[in-house]
Amino acid sequence: MPFTEAKEHAPGRLHAIFADPYSAFDNLTTERQLHLRIALQALVCEPMANERLTLRVIHGWENGGFEPADLAHRDHRIASLADLDRARDSYRQALEQAAPIPRDDASLLARPLAEAIDAAEDAGQELDEPTRTIPARWPAFSGGLTLYTFFKVYHRLTYGEDDAYRSIHCQTPAGPREIHEFHLEEGEFAVVRPAGDEPGNSVLVLHVSQLEPVLMLLEECRD
Repeated sequence: MPFTEAKEHAPGRLHAIFADPYSAFDNLTTERQLHLRIALQALVCEPMANERLTLRVIHGWENGGFEPADLAHRDHRIASLADLDRARDSYRQALEQAAPIPRDDASLLARPLAEAIDAAEDAGQELDEPTRTIPARWPAFSGGLTLYTFFKVYHRLTYGEDDAYRSIHCQTPAGPREIHEFHLEEGEFAVVRPAGDEPGNSVLVLHVSQLEPVLMLLEECRD
């Protein structure tokens, strides 16, 4: 099985800043707010200032559901907090008017999953129905561990998580990526960025319900 595709609790960008990122954002840490400010500046504000940030708003899963085809999203290129504010307002208006929430045609999980399954079967691998449909079984085929890793990130961002911070290293079609996942009192979000010092764009991922708190958090940490 291709278990080298992804590794949770792997060293990443914040390990070069903090001696122990996993305790840096704990509620009992004295300088927690300072640590959070530094982390946001490195992971979000810096790529935003360089026009290398995309906001990805996910939605569609609810009431415990997690079918890949039901997960929807909309990507927004973000170069300033004003861009974030405009994106937030578009979702707020849709929710207030009970209108469809903005979504892109591209699929985050369902289409890549189908393509990975097709590739595995074309290579001669036989996949039973549980392997096709149970996320924990996806690592049995190439590309499946990466999909399962992102599935878990999207699931935690939708339904919550006890750990305040998680660092993940993952191979993706665009190259190696670090996933920095935060579940804080102030808001829940993840940042997907190029691994190490590699160039490339970063993605700020959050559930539609977290737009307001995360924007407020960034406004407090921007200076």
